[in-house]
Amino acid sequence: MTDSFAQDVHKGLSAEHKFLPSKYFYDDNGSRLFKQIMDMPEYYLTNSEFEIISLQSKQIFKALEFSQPFNIVELGAGDGLKTFKFLEFLVQQDIKFNYVPVDISSEAMEMLTANLEKRLPGIVIKPKVGDYFKILSINKTSQYPSLLLFLGSNIGNYKQDKAKELLKLFNANMKKGDKLLVGFDLKKNPLTVHKAYFDSQGITKRFNLNLLLRINRELDADFQIDNFDFYCHYNPLSGDVRSYIVSLRAQQVHIKKIDKVFNFDYNELISTELSKKYSLEEIGALAKNADFKLKTNFLDCKHYFTDSLWEK
Repeated sequence: MTDSFAQDVHKGLSAEHKFLPSKYFYDDNGSRLFKQIMDMPEYYLTNSEFEIISLQSKQIFKALEFSQPFNIVELGAGDGLKTFKFLEFLVQQDIKFNYVPVDISSEAMEMLTANLEKRLPGIVIKPKVGDYFKILSINKTSQYPSLLLFLGSNIGNYKQDKAKELLKLFNANMKKGDKLLVGFDLKKNPLTVHKAYFDSQGITKRFNLNLLLRINRELDADFQIDNFDFYCHYNPLSGDVRSYIVSLRAQQVHIKKIDKVFNFDYNELISTELSKKYSLEEIGALAKNADFKLKTNFLDCKHYFTDSLWEK
């Protein structure tokens, strides 16, 4: 991970418009901070998706139309909070399945496994730490049908062309008849979106600045965290939330691991994240483009969010 991390940091900070890939948010400390974000009252996404999974587990299972034991492969499982209600429903109904949570954080996987084994005795859980597609390529040879879970609006972190590419890769690593349940944050009142990403407690700021701390720790850099701030904005027409780290002064940062000094201008931006909000029409077009059949959209009561079920 360190080599690819170093390469991506070098590429991002050398660019004309500096950026850092959001996939590096989620080291162990970043995963803990993101859990705090999900617990914030302003962060409606967690509660909206939790409502869908909690109240519509039966409908989701029926829509799968699986007549035999199946695999549930959750990509970016995190703490598994939302998924728990669906797993609980399946266990209570004595439905046979294998749960395969996948995440890049080993700490998150250890905590999730311990929690599920305690709360759902007898569950068959096979956690995997690492790259989605290495694990999916193994799953493709399974004798059982699979449900892939890509929840939490993770798809919104990808630019349009990259989202299409990712979904086509999912499709290529699935068997005919496999299903994909993917979470989409929907376009809504811009104020609701803005408050979720620019919280008054500053947790999202700490989450972003943790990227610099990670570079300090893993790549032996000398970022002075107090010299940087956080900003984000939402464009309700495109549906894009864009997040940035802001340099508060003209400064230099030395990253010893790659033996490189980077210059930052006063008020220069480092782009860290895109979080796109979708319309239902855009979701349908995305499914079709990736060669999926959209079976149904499961919506929360406020229509803030949808878990969209697709079939290969």
